[in-house]
Amino acid sequence: MAMIEDALLDDLSRLAAVDSQDTLRALATAGAQVREAITLAREGGVDRLTGQERPRSVLVASLGGSAVVGDVLDLLAEPGSPVPVTIRRNLPLPGWVGPLDLVVAVSLSGRAPGPLAVAAEAARRGAFLVTVGAAQSPLAAVCERARGLHIDAGRGRTSSRTSLWSLAAPVLIAADRLGIVDMSDDVLAQVADRLDEVAETCRPSSESFVNPAKGLALQLAETVPVVLGEGDLGGVAAHRAASMLSRTARLPATYGALPDAASQIVATFDGPFTAGGGQGVLGAPREQDIFADPFLDGPAQPTLGLLMLRDAPQQIATPEDADRAGLVDGVITTAEHAGVRVMSVTAQQGPSLVRLAELMATTDFTATYLAIGLGMDPAVSRHIAELRDRTRR
Repeated sequence: MAMIEDALLDDLSRLAAVDSQDTLRALATAGAQVREAITLAREGGVDRLTGQERPRSVLVASLGGSAVVGDVLDLLAEPGSPVPVTIRRNLPLPGWVGPLDLVVAVSLSGRAPGPLAVAAEAARRGAFLVTVGAAQSPLAAVCERARGLHIDAGRGRTSSRTSLWSLAAPVLIAADRLGIVDMSDDVLAQVADRLDEVAETCRPSSESFVNPAKGLALQLAETVPVVLGEGDLGGVAAHRAASMLSRTARLPATYGALPDAASQIVATFDGPFTAGGGQGVLGAPREQDIFADPFLDGPAQPTLGLLMLRDAPQQIATPEDADRAGLVDGVITTAEHAGVRVMSVTAQQGPSLVRLAELMATTDFTATYLAIGLGMDPAVSRHIAELRDRTRR
């Protein structure tokens, strides 16, 4: 079972030595990314979309560290927009996409094969294109030939995982101008401010006992994590958190959203990673040897960890609200009785995007501290490099 010493995460020199690409610093620029994106979107001509006919549908092509962009747009559009949002990672492009539809392709480098291929096919069919990524890139060239709108993601960005808001904010601004979502500059300013608050709270110089991201990292290191989000908003945050835990911290993580995933997640409490789990057909709980010596008998088996991503407390106004609150409490109580380590992050009040930004930023910092605490560079993976070498044409 992996363990991290508190002192390791509070040693600034060690953090700097392991974090070769300044991932923590890059995450701390999230608020600045939102503000820069507003400027770059205007410079790219986003305001010319105002007053244009609303598209019949929207398809978002994004993958890897930018994959959550489509989820965010879908979440914000779902409650009131008459325009359906579809997410695609690669070809084939659905047959119904045509001149009446909007295709959004996102790639920080502007070279990701999936979004680039989707954008090219969408342009061939006459769909309106909005692209976000590096200027002077193949993606920007495809968009220019199609007479679409390309928005520069900015300079100095080295990873899509740490450049989320340079990619997401332009898409939301364009969607606002087309009447798909309501995303005012005031809301984006609140997002930037909340991201700054998280960066300040989770800064490297903040010690583990007051730094929520470091505290979560210390606990998650000893678990097999399951991330569970409250409602649709929490579900998007949970998807992002599980992706960051796997890609950045190299810790396999599963995720779900309440209420739909309640049974799926709670079923894991019967498994081999809880104190009373792994009962099998005989119903005999797994016994733990309190006298086991980790040096002679091997490391202890990790336990299940439930990371709850909770939305800001809402006033219970309907029976559905009461049912959801009861379900959350029921899952947590069941987990505690099963011997699952329960951790939680709760968003503060604010607009939906502000609350979502807070949850995602906190877990982004958590995954990065977890990687560093385990002695791994959060930006460099030897096995991913090997995979690229083996699949390079």
